[in-house]
Amino acid sequence: MKISIASGKGGTGKTTVSVNLARVLSENLILADCDVEEPNAHLFLKTTALTQKIVNLPIPQVDEALCDGCGECAKICQFSAIVTFGTSPLIFPEMCHGCGGCTLACPTKAIREVDHRIGVIEISKLDNITLLTGRLDVGVAMAPPLIRAVKNELTANATAILDAPPGTSCPVIAAIRETDMVLLVTEPTPFGLHDLALAVDMVRELRLPFGVIVNRMGSGDDRVHAYCAKEAIPLLLEIPDDRRIAEAYSRGILMVDALPEYRKFFENLIGEINKLGKKGRI
Repeated sequence: MKISIASGKGGTGKTTVSVNLARVLSENLILADCDVEEPNAHLFLKTTALTQKIVNLPIPQVDEALCDGCGECAKICQFSAIVTFGTSPLIFPEMCHGCGGCTLACPTKAIREVDHRIGVIEISKLDNITLLTGRLDVGVAMAPPLIRAVKNELTANATAILDAPPGTSCPVIAAIRETDMVLLVTEPTPFGLHDLALAVDMVRELRLPFGVIVNRMGSGDDRVHAYCAKEAIPLLLEIPDDRRIAEAYSRGILMVDALPEYRKFFENLIGEINKLGKKGRI
């Protein structure tokens, strides 16, 4: 089973849920930190045996001796990553999606692809958890290719938790697409509700089963609960607004380790996840 954990906005507790859920699960599993622009799961899991894999994106390179400036490469590119004005093409690597269309379209075979580094995948372990951390290189504009590379490291039948980027844009969709379910983490505030509604629209468009986790329960109002009841969205877990959780978090200590009474919260969440998987709510 592949479980993605997402949120409509940053700072709701996505990583908190991801790392604590991974810690409570007793089976071998993979935790994939897909928030590649700012990964932080490693701050809470003191893993060892770190290895790295460099991730490259194929970028076009033009042989000017073969190019006749026909412009077919520019016509096929939907991202304006390659343009021509009757001369040899200009290439903008930061806009290239690595689709290879320009290479196929070139009638003189003047274009070949070369590897362009976009980031790394760090692989480490803690007990039964294998942590995959995607880390985008500084200055790289697009996160989805690296997120897809992280997901390609997942084995077919492994239990996996994917900590998605915040928001509802392309990186989030790249992370949660083709997972078995999505847990949407929110907070009981007007901002939390606004961005939760956007995230709900996103997962419904992707036709993925999902449920909601409310973090910092007691710090706001009940409008998130009213929304979930109105939309028939399962509420899977409520995490109290407990100062001790924040204190442990600030020291990089997992909630379930610092405060054992919260372990049962995540054990109950596992049961709710299993129910959601059987019901397949969309």
